[in-house]
Amino acid sequence: MLTRENLNNASRIVIKVGTSTLTHATGKLNLLRIERLARELSDFANQGKQIILVSSGAVGAGMDRLGLKEKPKTIPEKQAAAAVGQGILLHIYEKMFGEYGQIVAQVLLTRADSVNRKRYTNSRNTLMALLNQGVIPIINENDAVAIDELKIGDNDTLSAMVASIVDADLLIILSDIEGVYTANPQQDKNATLISEISEITPEVEALAGGPGTLQGTGGMYTKIQAAKIAVNSGVTMVIASGGQDGIIREIIQGNQVGTIFVSRENRLQIRKRWLAFGAGVSGKVIVDKGCEQALVKDGSSLLAAGIITVEGEFELGNTISIMSGCGRELARGITNYNADDLHKIKGAHTQEITAILGCKPYDEVVHRDNLVVLI
Repeated sequence: MLTRENLNNASRIVIKVGTSTLTHATGKLNLLRIERLARELSDFANQGKQIILVSSGAVGAGMDRLGLKEKPKTIPEKQAAAAVGQGILLHIYEKMFGEYGQIVAQVLLTRADSVNRKRYTNSRNTLMALLNQGVIPIINENDAVAIDELKIGDNDTLSAMVASIVDADLLIILSDIEGVYTANPQQDKNATLISEISEITPEVEALAGGPGTLQGTGGMYTKIQAAKIAVNSGVTMVIASGGQDGIIREIIQGNQVGTIFVSRENRLQIRKRWLAFGAGVSGKVIVDKGCEQALVKDGSSLLAAGIITVEGEFELGNTISIMSGCGRELARGITNYNADDLHKIKGAHTQEITAILGCKPYDEVVHRDNLVVLI
């Protein structure tokens, strides 16, 4: 398990850079910063570390080439800008990394690559083959073809998914904010940076606000969600400011910069990792205290008796989220019942299911073999 003291031991590292790190205030690419990034990552590659770069900036690069003054508002316009920009961005990376003797490869991913288990496995195999040949994969969401239903949603989430897929040791997310604060630093001058987060509690999630809320700063909501994926996949994650020169070296040397999320000691099996983070979540159930104890402490299956509320529309075989009464996500798993049947049997004992539904396909709503505990 990696902590501040031994981050230099990380051998496989995923670095995510946001648009704010790669561009000027004008929206045009910051070539000096991209060059410094390429030099720094190339030096780590020369040390024998395997490097994966998850990069934003394709839409911005396309906007510049197309002469657009403001960010496109419709999905087709964004996709057109991304289609133009992806080639430009890769050409710049290829030129700059090439100056330092590194080979790069572009890999474009969509949500479908993580939802479909076969494509999830294929993505892993491709990335591992590139790393084993000394190539630096440069990854972005395939904005040119992805639509809202297929988009992974944010490059923070994408970087965590990639780190999970390739069994990375460390994920570094570079942003326009230095890390997680005790309050919104734009509104509270007394807000202080949290150096280390060992457990992502509801209180930690609350610090980030919700998606699209004024409370959330620097896209912190998506970064906390990315941290949940990373730490549960056995990956230590650091959030830091991408505007600081040499920040990646500072992080890997163990200096007190940014916020570190220490990974859980157990690394989920590939199948369970896909189940928890690759498969799309179709709905959720809220369970009582006794059920929460049985799931988290005892490793039990989810039974109907412990379910208080059922939310969403889902079918047999879909992945659902299992929540506590206070709104904390406890686990995810593949349900043996659809939402309609689950509404009918929630709170019922196993022996009562036949009388309610006319049959009992399964004793368990989610069997423990198809369940991943997230806390």
